[in-house]
Order: sequence, then C-alpha cells, then structure tokens
Amino acid sequence: MKKKIYITGSSGFIGFHCSLNFLKKGFKVHGFDSMNNYYDINLKKSRLKILYEKFSKKENDWVFIEADLINKHLLLKIFKDYQPEIVVNLAAQAGVRYSIENPNAYINANIVGFSNLLECCKIIDIKNLLYASSSSVYGGNKKVPFSEIDPVNHPISLYAATKKSNELMAHVYCDLYNFSATGMRFFTAYGPWGRPDMAPMLFTKAILSNKPIKIFNQGNMSRSFTYIDDIIEIIYRLIKKPAESDKEFNKGDPNPSTSWNKHRIFNIGNEESTNLLDFINALELALGKKAIRKFENMQTGDVQHTSSDSQLIKNWVGISPKTSIKDGIKIFTNWYREFYKY
Repeated sequence: MKKKIYITGSSGFIGFHCSLNFLKKGFKVHGFDSMNNYYDINLKKSRLKILYEKFSKKENDWVFIEADLINKHLLLKIFKDYQPEIVVNLAAQAGVRYSIENPNAYINANIVGFSNLLECCKIIDIKNLLYASSSSVYGGNKKVPFSEIDPVNHPISLYAATKKSNELMAHVYCDLYNFSATGMRFFTAYGPWGRPDMAPMLFTKAILSNKPIKIFNQGNMSRSFTYIDDIIEIIYRLIKKPAESDKEFNKGDPNPSTSWNKHRIFNIGNEESTNLLDFINALELALGKKAIRKFENMQTGDVQHTSSDSQLIKNWVGISPKTSIKDGIKIFTNWYREFYKY
C-alpha cells in the first residue's frame, strides 16, 4: 500500500520539487495550492504540467486541488476524503519586502491558513507534520552562524513574524494533541524552477537581457544559498524520521529547538555562506556575460547576513546541504536558458 502524503503549496518552487520527488519514490501525492498571482502564474502552471503528464494517469498517484488554506471547510473535507498519513505544509505568502506592502496577505495565508491546517491535522489525527519556517526568524541577530538554539524574538519583517508564529502554534498543537511536527527553517533556496522574485532568477534575467541588477547595501550582504536538491532530500529523510520528544529537555533551561513534546525545529541551509558579489561573479561565469551593476542602499526589512549552522539536521538525518555555488549555479543557469529560450 502506497503512503499518502498531502503537500500544500505544491505548485510553488519547493512544493513542486517535493511533489515530484515523492511521486518518483512511490508515494500517492495530493497537491493543494491557491495558484495566486504573487509571481508569474505561468511558471506555476508549467510546474503542474510536468506533474500531470508524468503521474496523474498512473493509479491516480497525483491529484491536485486549487484552493486556499483560508477555506477551512473545503480543507477539512479534503483531509477527510483523502485521509493523508503525512502532511508537508509549504504553502505561504512568501517574500520579505512584499509583507510591507500587503500585510493582510501574510496574516491570512500564514496565520489563518496555518491555523486551519493545524485544526485539520488534529481532527483526522495526523501523525507527522512538516512545515516551512524560514531563516528570516533570526531577524536582527548578529551572531553567526544562526543556530536553532539562538533566541528569535526580534524579527524585522512581518513575514518573519508570521513564521515565528507558525513555530509557536505548531508547538501548542503537538502538546495538546500529541502529534509530531517539524519546523524547517529554509535558507535562500535556489535551483531550476525557482521563484522569479528571488535574486538568482532576477539577476539571471537581467544579465541575459542587458539590464542592470540592483545590488543592495552596496553589495555588503551574504546568504546561505541552498540548492533545491539538498533541501528535498532532507525533507524526504524527515518524513522517515518524525519529530520526537527530547528526553533531556529542561524546562528550567529550555532548548529552543526541541521540547518535552514531539516538536523539533531545524535549519536547512548550506553552511557555506556566500557574499552577494561572489554570487554575482558565479552567475557571470556560468552565463559567460557580465552584469550591469547598480548599487543601492539597504532595503527596509532586509537582513544583511544569513549563515546556517546545520549540525542539528546533520545529526538528525545524517546529511546537511553541501552543493557548492559553482555546481548549483551551473545547473540552474542551464535550466534557465533552456526554459526561457535564451
């Protein structure tokens, strides 16, 4: 009997790769996505087309529903009809800067929507929930690399605050209803089929189109750029190893990454943090073309540096993200040229 897995945000960047990976591994995948127009919906449709063409006719292994997490009644009906064993929540209103322009979108999708999802997990007695958090929760922290045991009480964007809220909400439900939940703090994911609003896609498009790229904070920024295949393999391993209670948890000196209940939080990021200018150099090398550079000041809500301490996830599942910028950028730019016909 094939295991049933429910993936929200399944037409998104990570959600698409996650769906594809689980289908290849023999799971029955039920995808769920609102298909909003935060970025080019044609890219989302192209991702879905691949899933439909390869898997929808194969024993109904792939089923997709277009709907929003804020529709609680429909969400519950789907849960009851499908009876998934595992839920991977990758649906969210993404983007740090957009949260300043449209805060309501983040409250609805990331707070109300996630609350509805937790209620459905409770009602049908889900045993294993994985959900997307973000490295943004580290906010104004100056200590690097960021560790799961660091405090995350000073977010500097509403997006980050909603992700911190998700971690707290999941912990409560684990405690009240005794299911396992794992929060995944993703660090700057990139790769084929990536999000058009993120630097790799924006920079590549600009370079190939002979347009200037905006380099904020005069280039004095760095990120733990994390290749998508590394992320997907870790998600797969987390499915096989649900969160467990920490038998050594001390309420007098609490470990923020674990709990007395079955809730855990892990960084999922490459420990090699890359300076933004070095990242642009790697793109130029892979594309064989120089960028037109336009230096600008820091943006509101942005973080200067991110760097992932990945020891906890390595201890838990045996691996951490390791794909080099050189290798990851080469695969990404080859895909970009082919898909966008450059």
